[in-house]
This record gives sequence, structure tokens and C-alpha cells, in this order.
Amino acid sequence: MAIVVVYFPVRHFWFVNYDDDVYVTANAHVQSGLTLRGLVWAFTTNHAANWHPLTWLSHMLDWQMWGGRAGAHHLVNVLLHVANTLLLFGVLTRMTASVWRSALVAGLFGLHPLHVESVAWVSERKDVLSTCFWLLTMWAYVRYVEQPSGRRYLSALGLYALGLMAKPMVVTLPFVLLLLDYWPLGRTPWAKAAARENVSTPPGRLIREKFPFLALAAVSGTLTYWVQRSGGAVAPLVNVSMGTRIANALLSYMKYVGLTFWPMKLAVFYPLHGGVPLAAAIAAGAGLVGIAATVIWWGRRGPWFVTGWFWYLGTLVPVIGLVQVGAQSMADRYTYVPSIGLFIMVCWCMPYRAMKQQTVKEIMQVAAVAAIAVCMVLSSLQVGYWKDSETLFRHALDVTQDNWVAHNNLGIALGRAGKREDAIKQWEQALRIRPDYAEAHNNLGLALSDAGKLTESIGHYEQALALKPDLVEADYNLGVALLRTGKPQDAISHLEQVLRMKPDYAAAHNNLGIALSQTGKPAEGIEHYKQALILAPDYAEAHNNLGFALSQIGKIQEAIGQYEESLRIKPDYAEAHNNLGLALSQTGNFTDGIEHYEQALRIRPDYAEAHNNLGIALSQTGQPAEAIGHYEQALRLRPDSAEIHCNLGAVFEQVGKIKEAIGQYEQALLIKPDYAAAANKLAQQLATLAPADGGDPLRAVTLARRACELTGYQVAEYLDTLATAYAAAGRFNDAIATAQTAIELARAAGQTQLVKEIEKRQEVYRAGRAHP
Repeated sequence: MAIVVVYFPVRHFWFVNYDDDVYVTANAHVQSGLTLRGLVWAFTTNHAANWHPLTWLSHMLDWQMWGGRAGAHHLVNVLLHVANTLLLFGVLTRMTASVWRSALVAGLFGLHPLHVESVAWVSERKDVLSTCFWLLTMWAYVRYVEQPSGRRYLSALGLYALGLMAKPMVVTLPFVLLLLDYWPLGRTPWAKAAARENVSTPPGRLIREKFPFLALAAVSGTLTYWVQRSGGAVAPLVNVSMGTRIANALLSYMKYVGLTFWPMKLAVFYPLHGGVPLAAAIAAGAGLVGIAATVIWWGRRGPWFVTGWFWYLGTLVPVIGLVQVGAQSMADRYTYVPSIGLFIMVCWCMPYRAMKQQTVKEIMQVAAVAAIAVCMVLSSLQVGYWKDSETLFRHALDVTQDNWVAHNNLGIALGRAGKREDAIKQWEQALRIRPDYAEAHNNLGLALSDAGKLTESIGHYEQALALKPDLVEADYNLGVALLRTGKPQDAISHLEQVLRMKPDYAAAHNNLGIALSQTGKPAEGIEHYKQALILAPDYAEAHNNLGFALSQIGKIQEAIGQYEESLRIKPDYAEAHNNLGLALSQTGNFTDGIEHYEQALRIRPDYAEAHNNLGIALSQTGQPAEAIGHYEQALRLRPDSAEIHCNLGAVFEQVGKIKEAIGQYEQALLIKPDYAAAANKLAQQLATLAPADGGDPLRAVTLARRACELTGYQVAEYLDTLATAYAAAGRFNDAIATAQTAIELARAAGQTQLVKEIEKRQEVYRAGRAHP
């Protein structure tokens, strides 16, 4: 009950931005729930630089049951921790028959502040889950010792294998089983059993008995080292020297002991700085040797000291830093199992005879209750720091120095809260402490990109990749930034690199699809949009982009289906409403198209493209006055849009405001001199107006010829305008010949009505007149 009281607040906590994205919130495989495909992935992936399939499956089950409700994920960790506490009490009681000592060890284990990290952090599911299998293995092993049989031995071995598949730190369990053989099981001639008569077993047999466990440990250890090294988690010696690792390991051993008895200033990340003091490391090493010699000396009278101390030393070996994984010097979570050894030493240190004295017994009971009460208070405070990322990393900065990871992750939390300037300051501080911190460069680049400073952001992404070439997020963000700066070809190479490293990155598939579509490869883009939707079926942006690519290749009805699916997922998606309106208008359904344009503008009133498209639809349906209003609104938002100027000119022409139309065409050509449609429209007006009204046949010829050149003389309408301009300039032979070319192009394109109109004008040119 005390554990539930301490940890119950986690039901309101959210995920944190340190590994929870890797394990849950940004993991498409986990968020697909328990599936056959997910099962295969769990057993074959090296994601998160670990091989722990049972941990992945537990997260998948959580997501299938609770979805994104973080509190439920937290409570599963709490339930596993409660189960571990009860199992520890049960197995110690069974081995020693000492109820109160076993209860005290279990109480300290369940309520110690050092263990808050393992329980209150969703990503540390691997800790509580693997420990559950660790303790179940111990239980099964004790049963085997009580009554040896092949079935009981295999059950212990099977549970051990499951533990390894939850977290490879369980590799040290065979060593602990040998310690349990010494005490409290008393299977050796050197110590008495705690709760039964000694059944002495030859040491050679005890070791051989552990061979299958050791074989599994060797396989798991080798696999873990390979996975962590291939995943870039293992720091090479050039980064962290072996001398620094050994010194840090010695100091960490003693610091963990200190934190066990004085658990203050606990942090989610303790930075590993170079230059560990040699004198301190030597003193720590001497202290460790001294304690080991003392417990061995006391071994005959107090064998629990031997078991407890070497349990602590041995179980920390995989995470003590000799093989440096990550940039931390130590971590609270690493004590989850090792601290049991220290608790055993403390709780069994009082001699049984002294405990028979009532006064001593009462003093010890009061001390035990006080210790548990203090642990409850301190753990409750520590749990509170895990309520959200900002609180967690502000606390880490309060209790540590030069903590670049805390600055970086606090920046992420502030950025997500909309405090961009504060976030940038945190990332800049992280880079002042550690200029080669690739992740901070990437995050700073992302903030600058969001602020519209794309050139500066690209510089930070490139620096992040120079420091860490396999940083997927930096490659992805650089690709997106290049896409936004109009460099889709450059973006393609980075996005393809991202997908080589992370083939299941749905957003990378989506943006690569955009880049390919922009470089004239919509069919290839479509394949990537489809792949993104296989990975993330409810990816509204990918549905919208797939619809746009389909419309590019003329599959309008299929495009409409994709836009509708996008809006089913995200009803307030303005871009999808606009694109659906455009597709419906292309099918002649202007009424429904107008409704979607208007919906897009209700969601996003400053959406210039929707104003422009609504203007086109209104002009097509005989509502030019309303169209003019939307074009003018679009130009207030995007005054440099040649297309909108040209469209406004066309609708002015529609209502007879020719001078205003000419002004808009002129403006369009100032913005975009090679704009064929505007050149053609202006040429039409200059060729047909009288000189007194602004007509200019010679300029009309120049503009019409330019429009034809830009389109390769392959557009019948533009050739028709050029013929009209030639006629206005008195060049009737050129007009007749050009009109004939236009007729042939229109006939080949099936434009029957246009053919008839040009033929009428050609007859006029043959008669030596410029106009009917």
C-alpha cells in the first residue's frame, strides 16, 4: 500500500522527452499494437541500441490497451514494481525464514528514492520487467534446490531467458545464484544455510550447474554489445579513455553506496566529464578493496555480508562504465537490482542474539519504521520531478553542473510549450558546454527553421551531421529545410539517406514524395506516399499529398478519395479542403468546390491560395464581383504572386474593366517576366484595342511571340493570339500562316470549337482586315 501511495500521482503524468519517444510516442511499431509484424520486428530490431523483445512487446500491449494515455503506461510500471517487491519479500523469506528482515529489505527496495527513476519513467519498463523475471528465476531456482528435478531446473532456465529478453543486464544472475548457494542456501561447506540444514554440494558441480545460464548470458552479452556498438551507443576509446572509464567506475561504485544511505540531489542524467580526479579514484578503489576484504574476513560469522556485497559489486559490472554506453557517468536506474545486496547487508547485520533483547528489538523496529518513512517522503518528492519534462530537467540542472543533456532536453520541452526563445537559450547553453553536441545543433536548427531562419538552420543541421553522420533526425530536418528553400533535388539525397538508416520513417517517405513530385517524378512520389500510409494509415498529410500527386497525373477521382480520407482524419485541415475544392472544380463540380474553399478560409482566413482558387471558381460560375474581392484579398496576403495578378486581370477583363486588366497583366510580368499566360493575355488586349485606347500592335507581337517561345510554339491559343497581333500590325501573311499552325494544333488536340473560331479569324486576315 505504501508503494501505491508514493507512486499513485504518476497516473496524471505524461511521457518525458528522454527516450519515451524512442520507446513509445514516436515509435510506429509500438503504436501498431500487438501484431504479427510487430512480433517479428520486436525480435529482429536493434532499435534503441538494445535487443529486448519482451520489453517491446510489453509496450505494444500497453498501446493496444491504453493508446496514448500516459498515466496507464506509468501505472503498469508501478504494478510491476509492486509485484517485484512482493516477489523479493517472498523469495527472501523462503530462503532465510526471517520474515521481518525480508520485509525490511523488500520495503527499502520498494520505497527507496534511487528506484523512482526505474518506476516513474515509462522507458524503464525494461528495468521493472526484467527484474520481475530475475526474481521469478530466483524463486524457481530455490524450488529446484529444495527438490532437484529437470523440470524445475528448466523452469528456472526458461524464466532467466525471458529476463534476458527484457533487459540484458540480467546477465549477472548466474553469478548471484552462486552467491545464493553460499548464503542463504548453504550449498557450500563454507557457510551455514539460513533456513535449513546444509546440503553441501561440490563446488565443481555448482559451477557446472550454472553452465546453461552462463551460456545464455554469453549469447545475450555478445548480442547486446554488437547491437549497442552498431547502434552507436558504445563510446569508442578515443572519446572516453580506458583510464577515465576505470576511474569513473571506481568513483561510481562508492557514489552509489553513498546515495543508497543519503539519497539526495538525484538526477535523471549525471554528465560524464573528462579528467576524473586520480586521487579520488585511487581512494575509491582502496575503499572498495577494504570493504571487500572486511566482508570476506567476517564471512564465517556473517555470510550475508559476502553475498550482499558481492551481489552489489557483481550486478553493477554491466553498467559501471567499463564499456561506456551513453554519455552519463552513472544512473539511478542502474541500482534497481544491485541495491538489494546492500539492503541485505544492512538488514542482516544485527546478530540474532541481540534481537532477542526486547530493548534492542524495539530500537531496531523504530529505526526500521523511521527508515521506511524517510524513504517514503524522499521518494514522494522524487516522483514529483517526473510529472513532465520541464520539471524533470529543471531539477537536473539544479542538482548537477554543466549538464548539457539537461539543457538540451529542457530546450525541447520549452520549444514544445511554444517558448521558442527560451528553448534556443537552452540549446545555446548546451553547445557552450559541449560544442560537439550534435543533438543540440539539430534542435537549434529546428527552432531556427520554425522561426523562418532557414539558412541558419541548415548550417546547424550540417554541423550536426559532420559531428554525427548517422543522426537520422538531422538528415531528415536538413532534407525538409532544403525542400522549403526550393532545393528539392538536394533534399532527395538526404531523405533517401534517412530511409536507408530508418526504412520505417513515415514522415521521411512523405517528404521524399513531395521532393520527387516537385522534380517532375509524381509516380515515384506516389509510391513513397503509399509507403508512408502503410506505416501510418492515419497520416492525414500523406493522404493529402498522395491526392495532389494523383491529380498531377490526371487521376482526379482517386485524388478526391485521398483528400476525403485526409479530412476524415483531420477535419480542420485547410490544405486538404483547398485541394479537394480544386479537384472538384476540375470535374466541373464548382458548387461543392466553392464550399471546400470557403471551409478552408474559415479554418485559415489568411490562406492566399484558397482565396485565389475561390476567385477562379466564382469567376467560372458567373460571380465576377465576388471573385474580384477574393483575388484582392489574396494579393493583400501575397502581393508578389504573378498568378494572382493575372487571374485578377482576367476577371477585370470579364467585367469590362480593360485598363485595370492591363494593369494587372503588366504587374504579373514585372514579377515574373517569363510568365507565358500573362504575356499572352496582355498581347490579346494590346492587339485588339485601338491605339487611342492603349492598343500597341508591335508590342503585342513581341509579347505573343514570347508566350509562344516559352511554350515551344505548342499552345494553339497562344499561336492564335500571335496571329491576331500580326494582323493588327499589318503582317497578314504571317497572321494567316500562324493561324493555320494554330488550327492544326487545335485539331490534333480535339479542340473543335477553337478550330472553328480561328478559321473565322483566318478568313478575316485573308481579306486584309485585322478584326471582324
